[in-house]
Amino acid sequence: MELLSYLFIAVLGALIASLLALIPALHVYNVITLAFLFAGGLQAWLQPDQFAMLLLGMVTGYAVLSVIPSIYLAAPDETSAFIVLPGQKWLLERRGYEAAILTGVGSLCGVIVLVLLSPILTEVARALRLVLAPHFGWILAAISLFMLMSEWPKGGDRGPTNWARFRAARSQLSAGLLTFFLSGLLGIILMYRNFLPVDTAFASLLPAFIGLFAIPMVLTNLVMGTRVPPQHISASIDLSPSLLLRGTFAGSLGGLFAAFFPVVTGGIGSFLAGHATAQRDERTFIISQGVSKLVYYAGGFLLFFLPGLHLARGGMASMISTIYTPGTPQMYYVAVAALAVSGAVSFFLLIPYSRFAVRFLARLDYRTVNIGTLIIILIVLLLTTGLPGLAIAIPATAIGLIPSFFGSRRMNCLGVLLVPITLNMAGVGPEIARWLGLG
Repeated sequence: MELLSYLFIAVLGALIASLLALIPALHVYNVITLAFLFAGGLQAWLQPDQFAMLLLGMVTGYAVLSVIPSIYLAAPDETSAFIVLPGQKWLLERRGYEAAILTGVGSLCGVIVLVLLSPILTEVARALRLVLAPHFGWILAAISLFMLMSEWPKGGDRGPTNWARFRAARSQLSAGLLTFFLSGLLGIILMYRNFLPVDTAFASLLPAFIGLFAIPMVLTNLVMGTRVPPQHISASIDLSPSLLLRGTFAGSLGGLFAAFFPVVTGGIGSFLAGHATAQRDERTFIISQGVSKLVYYAGGFLLFFLPGLHLARGGMASMISTIYTPGTPQMYYVAVAALAVSGAVSFFLLIPYSRFAVRFLARLDYRTVNIGTLIIILIVLLLTTGLPGLAIAIPATAIGLIPSFFGSRRMNCLGVLLVPITLNMAGVGPEIARWLGLG
């Protein structure tokens, strides 16, 4: 009976997240931040183990269903920024529903992968941490370098002069480098200067992520005047078993890498896995993003329940580790069961939610939808972090708009995490902070 109560609470968390996921740019961590503020009051209703299951259900539900605003409203978080590119293309081709369902299929495959790996995950994680922990610093530096080197110059074969051709070829590359540098500088400032109130200090990066990823996409849609045609609700999806397996393998590879390595996010993991597996088909790509996002969010939280390890990877595990530690090894398998059930429930909710989104877009002008999305983003930002959060989001938005203007990768905005953490692991972070007047 105790197991059933845990599963019920996890499903309840998934249902809560399913409603929150429909609100553009409302990241589940924003809501969970508020939950932690009232954690003392919640203890009268939920035991610590039950509270953990509620959060696990919410994270899983969000990982599956946040694809709705990401594709239909273009208000992504970092992990779904990649989905928006082919997803919006399909949206303009009347295939947004199919893109959402394919992402959901990937999420369901991610749940299956985590369940299948659960019996060996403890020993594998133990061995990997022993081998890789001393090398995290240079590995993160290598990831950053690869990201920048892969932003190759594009164009440059036309122009009246050599200088004009050189400028055309290097503008996109320079924009990527500038984005990475400025976001990294913002990350250093936020790491050493906390501008938020004490009760929300642990959410200092949330305004930056909203500014870097969510707001620029909405503003771009408003400026470009994007028009969304009526969507086709298909009765089936064109997906062969080989494409499904390739997408699942690539997404699992990226998601597990991101879930295990500190600072590496689902977007970075998907990027690396895409290069490693040489993805070409858009369907495979979309599925892999769904897998990666689920494995990154839910898998990273699942590592927290590993017996004897309790790895705090990702924002959720880091937050809950301040108030709760799994009491028994059995809680790990309870968490696996809760993940499986809440993931399945979330997937079956995706189909009616996606149909609702199609009808919603058909009734409203897309510009009106984006204005409403921007208003919701600002309200959520003010409610969770107040005016200091808005002050952080404004320069972050300016940085996040650079990729939109120059066509460079939005992933370069992840310098906000990679730069300060890599510098700290190299032992030079405090010195640079003092040089910048932050120490």
